[in-house]
Amino acid sequence: METSASSPAGPEGPRSRAPFLMLTLAAGALNAISFLALGGVFVSVMTANLALVGIAIGRSDPDLAGNSLVALAGYVAGVLAGARYFERCARANRSGVRTLLVGELLLLCGVLVGWLAVDGSPHAPLRTVLLGAAALAMGCQSATIRAAAPPGISTTYMTGLLTTLLTDVLARRRPDWSKVALLAAIPVGAALGALVVGTARTAAPLLPVVLLAVALVLPGGRLGAPGRRDP
Repeated sequence: METSASSPAGPEGPRSRAPFLMLTLAAGALNAISFLALGGVFVSVMTANLALVGIAIGRSDPDLAGNSLVALAGYVAGVLAGARYFERCARANRSGVRTLLVGELLLLCGVLVGWLAVDGSPHAPLRTVLLGAAALAMGCQSATIRAAAPPGISTTYMTGLLTTLLTDVLARRRPDWSKVALLAAIPVGAALGALVVGTARTAAPLLPVVLLAVALVLPGGRLGAPGRRDP
């Protein structure tokens, strides 16, 4: 999954698209888990969280406001850290994709450990810590995909991708089925996340951990063009 930080290339086949799908499924699952068990907010959909902040203010709900702000802060920190790391990698002529995704994996493993320590029923302040860590991981993933993937591709938020697909339909252009698959992966991942929360709650965060690990080890799973070494 090594890539140039500045010369992204598009997916060319099912094998090269598979890591994007795994990352999107992981994001969908983690968003479902955070919404159902970490305070009713999302860890990668910041438009929704900004709206939730407004709702919380209007309803005088400090818990919802706090959870939304924690998710926002974690996500922003992840994006900024990831973008900064890519800048350093670009100057050193190396790829930071795998390093950042491994860092994301470690964050999610930390969420899993904290979750398991309380048998899947975290209460404040641990719930706040887990929420912030999950949002930080999604921010890192967003920064990674923005730097490494083709323009218009996302694995954590889909409004822009949906708009692009609908515009293509109206213009009678051939749809990009790889983007359609990414769009579908969000609700599929969320459905899987909701399922594990309902049926195997104690180990629920294991699902995004496994999906991210699969994305890292898939054969042919480079996120972009070659040409730079991984640190």
